[in-house]
Formats: sequence, C-alpha cells, structure tokens
Amino acid sequence: MSKEHHKYVEVPITCLILVCLFALQHYGTHRLGFLFAPIVMLWLLCISIIGVYNIFCWNPHVYRAFSPFYMYNFLKKTQRGGWMSLGGILLCITGSEAMFADLGHFSPLSIKIAFTSVVYPSLLLAYMGQAAYLSQHHIIQTDYRIGFYVSVPERIRWPVMAIAILAAVVGSQAVITGTFSIIKQCSALGCFPRVKIVHTSSKIHGQIYIPEINWILMTLCLAVTIGFRDTKLLGNASGLAVMTVMLVTTCLMFLIIVLCWHQSIFLAACFIFFFGSIEALYFSASLIKFLEGAWFPLALCIVFMIIMYVWHYGTIKKYEFDVENKVSINWLLSLGPTLGFVRVRGIGLIHTELVSGIPAIFSHFVTNLPAFHQVVVFLCIKSVPVPYVHPQERFLVGRIGPKEYRLYRVIVRYGYQDIQKDDLEFERDLVCSIADFIRSEGSKPSGLAEETDKDDGQMTVVGTGLRIHEEKVEAEDAPGPSASREILSPVIAPKKQVRFLLPRSPKIKEEAKEELQELLEAREAGMAFILGHEYMRAKSGSSLIKRMAIDLGYEFLRRNCRGPMYAFSIPHASTLEVAMIYHV
Repeated sequence: MSKEHHKYVEVPITCLILVCLFALQHYGTHRLGFLFAPIVMLWLLCISIIGVYNIFCWNPHVYRAFSPFYMYNFLKKTQRGGWMSLGGILLCITGSEAMFADLGHFSPLSIKIAFTSVVYPSLLLAYMGQAAYLSQHHIIQTDYRIGFYVSVPERIRWPVMAIAILAAVVGSQAVITGTFSIIKQCSALGCFPRVKIVHTSSKIHGQIYIPEINWILMTLCLAVTIGFRDTKLLGNASGLAVMTVMLVTTCLMFLIIVLCWHQSIFLAACFIFFFGSIEALYFSASLIKFLEGAWFPLALCIVFMIIMYVWHYGTIKKYEFDVENKVSINWLLSLGPTLGFVRVRGIGLIHTELVSGIPAIFSHFVTNLPAFHQVVVFLCIKSVPVPYVHPQERFLVGRIGPKEYRLYRVIVRYGYQDIQKDDLEFERDLVCSIADFIRSEGSKPSGLAEETDKDDGQMTVVGTGLRIHEEKVEAEDAPGPSASREILSPVIAPKKQVRFLLPRSPKIKEEAKEELQELLEAREAGMAFILGHEYMRAKSGSSLIKRMAIDLGYEFLRRNCRGPMYAFSIPHASTLEVAMIYHV
C-alpha cells in the first residue's frame, strides 16, 4: 500500500479516535482511570523489552553514546546539518512531559518518583535499542517512516502498535485534563472568560470537565490532523511548542529562585545561563522548521494570549470602576432611614459580586427611579472549592447601617457538587437566614448589639434555625392565636400569610420583634430580583488600541461567555435588569 493510500486510512481512523476521546470526557476520568495505569505500565514495559532485545541483538556497545564526546564529535562533523537535526532529536522527549500536565491531580513527589524510577529508564532503554538497530541498518528500505516501528520485530509489530495507540490516548487524556485545570485557574484569576465547570467527582476536587474547552480542543485537533496529514509536520509543531514551554519555565525559575527560595541573583543567573543556553540551542533549531508546521502553535499562542489579555484588562478596569464608584456608607447614612426615596412594600434583592461596599448599580437605579423596597438585601453568591457546604453554614448575613435602615448583606456559599434549590425554596431559606440573624441579635446583650451595629463589615454565619410557614388565606379569615411561639402579620386580608416558627430561645427584644414583623410584611408583599447589566465603553480620548480592546474585544467576550452563576436560577417574572454603562 502506497503512502497516499496510507493517508486515506490513517487520517479517518485518527479523527474517529479523537472524536470518541473527546465525546467521553463528560463522564469523567474516574470512570476509566483504573485502566490508565495498566496501559501505561504495559507500554513502558513493552518499549523496555524491545530496547533490551535490540541492544543485545545488534550493538551491545551502544551505551558509549552517553559520553558527551560523541555529541561534540557529531556536531563538529555535521556542523549546520547537525544543528538543524536537533529539532528532530527534541521529539525524543515530547510526550513524556504529558505526565507533568496532570500535576494538579498528583503530588510533586509522586511525579518525581514515577518519572525517575519508571519513565526515564524505559525511555533510555527504548532509544538505546533504536540507536543499536540503526547503527547496523544505515539504509532502510521500508514503508515505515518512524524509526521505532522499524526496530520492532515483525511478528509483534501490530500488537505493539495497538498498545501504542492506547498509550497515546492515555497521554492525550492527561493533556486534556491538564488543560481543564489550567483554564479553571485562569478563569478564577480573571485571566480567561467565564466557562461552565462541571465537577465529575464528588471525592476528588481536581477532576473537572469544561464543555466549551472540550469541543474547542476537539475542533482544533481535527483541524490539525486533517490539515497537516503528516507526522513530520505534527512533530515540528509539537517540538517547538514543548521547547518554548521549557524555555519559558527556565526563565520563570529565575523568579522562583530569587523571590521564593531567597537565593542570590548570581546563583539564579548561573542556573539560567547553564540550562537556558542548552534550551536556546534546541529552540533555535526548532525555529528553522517554522514554515513546516511549527508556525501553528505560535499562531495559536498569540490568539489565546490576546483573548486572555483583553479579558484580564477589561476585568481589572471593571473592578476599578466598581471600587471607585461604589456608594459610600456615610453618604447612605446621611440620607436617613428612608434613604431619600419612597420605600415600598416588599423585599428587593440586589445581586452583586462585591462582598463589601454598595455597588454603583444601586445608586444608578435609585437616581433614575427614586423608590425602593422596604427591605433591601445585597446578595452575593460564591462558589467555594469544597464538594458540599452544610446548610447550617451556607448563609453569611450582615447589616449595613443602623437597624432602622433595613439594609442587609447576604453571602450564599455553594460547593461545586451542591445543587441549587428552586426559587421558592431559596427565597424561604434566604428570609429565614435574615430572620435568624435578627433573632440572634435580639438575644444579645445591649452592649454587644451596639458594637455589631457599628461594624458594617461584620458577617455572621447563620443556620436556618427558623422555619417559615406560608399559606394562602381568604379575605374574611383572621389570624387567631397560636399554641406555639409565632409572629403573625397583622394584615387583615393578605393573599399569602407568612409565619415564623421560632425555636425555644432567650427572650427577644421588642425592637427585634418589630424588625421581624416588618420582614414578614415584606415577604408577604413579594420579592423582586434586581440584576445589573453592565456595558463597558472606553472613555473619550482613549487610544485606538484601548477602544478596540474594550469596545470590541471585551464586549464580544462578555456577550459570548457564561454569565454569573445566579443568573440561571432567577424567575424571570420577578426580575428587573438595570443597565449601566461603565466608561473606563
């Protein structure tokens, strides 16, 4: 079969394997992870045995190649040709670095032990065996273009190829999983647009799945496979990518040595000079193959760097605008208990990503519409890096200003395996947490309660110790006495009657009872969700690059990336979106 016919078979099979690999990612690696170790061990054992066989069969003296003299002699004789061949020699180590891509799931010590005791010796034996075979076969008349398969005995060539395909799938899985981890870290640092992160395991935090990145990776892999159709071009692209990563890592080690290990700059410079000079030699040899496939990783790197820089720059500008324009507590207190506008019945939930201060979207809303609800709650929903958050520790409640202002801040924490409740149940838990906070304050001595009022930034973890009971009543029904300790709304004909079922506790102050009463009336009137919808615009007089980055780049990414997590669980009938333009 000719090489052209080989391509018509190899490319479709490769594409089929890639599609199957990426299609299975949403199941998580924990379901098939038990197969990875046996496959890798079988592959390493296989190449080690083949290497030992070739060494003893063809050239037992191949161990002399470890001497640097032969490397020097090779470069001296071949000169420019030898230097250009370094790019191909680099492919000997590409693939083994995939172990380090999964570093987030294993400890550094386990990676070191596995690499030095198993992986590295197996690679040495495999390449020594290839060198021994090639030393006796300078001219090879065969259709196999890869030296490894040429050195494999004919009888076991196909089984070895099957094991190699499985090992390649495992190595690809490590790279895919490492990509998910890196994207998640970049997104958490504000360096990458928001993406949907699915945790596939409730026991291991690092096992995640990102649908958008998964399909983008699959598309890129298929495009490279179909576009290049040649392992030589793929090798050139992979070699330059790996060498660039190594060179950048060596440069960053300068900062680690100086800033983290507190060593001298001279020692760090010696490290950079020794390892950097070797890596620069290989890097320069890889650049020669730039037009032969090596351009692709650089082009892809530039695209992702632009995306990350634009998103990070826009995120910083947005945060700076929020900090500079957030409403001052003193300004809010100077307005008085009515806050300078009409207070209507009900609870107003203002969603914000700020855990302190009052967002600018609130002042923007009341400036254009001078009316707001009698109870105002600034709600912040956060995801924490634990599987589950206990219901008794989910809500952090604090007060903004004096009690008569009826301003609260609530931070709701969810674990990555927590299932967000439906709207009605969430509203009940939220109201109960605020009521429990009010009750706990009402049970404190006067001195402690006054200190709590003065500290606007103090948050209290409250459990839903209170239970809320809601029922629809007719107009002629009147609330009668209750056997249990309850607080009833005095409304004569409400559409919905709300009661707090209070547990046995110390006596509650009258002031706290009045606050609970007002919270009940607000709950009966209904709850409204106020969402901020921010648009970023560059200030007039900004440079062309800044206008392109903010007006075009950042806005395009914001419109096409995932929104905040709470935006998916809010009833649309009770939602009010407030648009605001950020001039940065």
